[in-house]
Amino acid sequence: MKIEQIYTGCLAQGAYYIESEGEAAIIDPLREVKPYIKRAEKNGATIKYIFETHFHADFVSGHLTLSKETGAPIVYGPTAQPSFEAIIAKDGQEFKLGKVTIKVLHTPGHTMESSTYLLKDENGKDHAIFSGDTLFLGDVGRPDLAQKAAHMTQEELAGTLFDSLRNKIMPLADDVIVYPAHGAGSACGKNMMKETVDTLGNQKKMNYALRADMTREEFIKEVTEGLLPPPQYFPLNVKMNKEGYEDIDEILERGTQALGPEAFEVAANETGAVVLDVRHQDDFAKGHIPRSIFIGLDGSFAPWVGALIADVKQPILLVTPVGKEEETVTRLSRVGFDATLGYLEGGIEAWKKAGKEVDTVKSVHAKELKQLMEQKVPVFDVRKESEYNAEHAEDAILTPLDYLNDHMAEFPDKETFYIHCAGGYRSMIAASILKSRGIHNLVDVDEGFAAMKEAGIPMTDYVCPTTLK
Repeated sequence: MKIEQIYTGCLAQGAYYIESEGEAAIIDPLREVKPYIKRAEKNGATIKYIFETHFHADFVSGHLTLSKETGAPIVYGPTAQPSFEAIIAKDGQEFKLGKVTIKVLHTPGHTMESSTYLLKDENGKDHAIFSGDTLFLGDVGRPDLAQKAAHMTQEELAGTLFDSLRNKIMPLADDVIVYPAHGAGSACGKNMMKETVDTLGNQKKMNYALRADMTREEFIKEVTEGLLPPPQYFPLNVKMNKEGYEDIDEILERGTQALGPEAFEVAANETGAVVLDVRHQDDFAKGHIPRSIFIGLDGSFAPWVGALIADVKQPILLVTPVGKEEETVTRLSRVGFDATLGYLEGGIEAWKKAGKEVDTVKSVHAKELKQLMEQKVPVFDVRKESEYNAEHAEDAILTPLDYLNDHMAEFPDKETFYIHCAGGYRSMIAASILKSRGIHNLVDVDEGFAAMKEAGIPMTDYVCPTTLK
């Protein structure tokens, strides 16, 4: 028996490859399926099943393409109603894979079709669970995403999740291994651990939601408390996962078209495409196409695209580092952004040589900012509210990047103001969005909050984030 976790840091997502006696199963595959097919071919194995734990909201799964390429059936848990052919398994139904068995445990609550897959070894012993978004390490799946589809309140879904955990998962042995669908950084939960694999026994000790003495009412309160609004693209990804989508090879062919500066400009004007610049933030600051949006490949690229561009049907034109064109289109497609029209051939240098206009972002070192702050210049912090509440520069105003649109009226019309995040990535995204809206009287703080602390800028007293409610 082989189990491989295929973890994608950008999405904090775990897909799984399981193999026994030349038969393989894939659980929650990503959009680009060739790596799974190549892995099976290398091992001389045949992909027999594709298991989906639920209709994912934060990424587009590769189940349809993988099924088309391999002929393997797609398996969902009870109550799932996809628009395509699939096995809708019954609670307790078992699937043989070589010498091992995969048993379906219906665990509704995150969504009503959510299921956990219990892997039994060749001796019939419970070995591992693939828990999807039902159970994370340190947390459980948020119960507010499926309210509309389930015609239930988040409290009712949380109560259902409580029952699923107590009746299906907690009775399992402590040595059972937990393989979740997500880790720290995913918007599908609140308090996930940085680890990506653990034992169920340790989770019973560490995970607040698995406390043995916890009442149903306490669980509902704790699980629903402090939930931030989900990213706008989540329902659109659910729809694609449930109803179908375009083949990724077609998306790659269209999205990796090389466009010279003239053709690029014409395409931008005629289609209303967003010009998305995915280079490093320092390169963007030095020179970029006016009104382009920066979201760099080096950070949490796909989730920020989803959160800030929101509409998966929005046409996109790319400015990428050389050789990163296909990677960029692939990573966009993972979250359902399939309308990439091409990239700027020759990059920003070709744009400049063609005599096209270029914009820049002004920046300031933290030491200089310290002197400016003594004169009470406006400073805006675009980190998350939890980061701000834990510690922030005195007099800094919170305008989280996730909800920047809600704070547009707070930025000065003419007075120069300063923006920062933790290290410079998010503040450059914010700068690009503000400049695209015609707000140019901003200055980015080099290396963000870390440099500001080092420079001795006065800060509020530190409060441990785990104590904040």
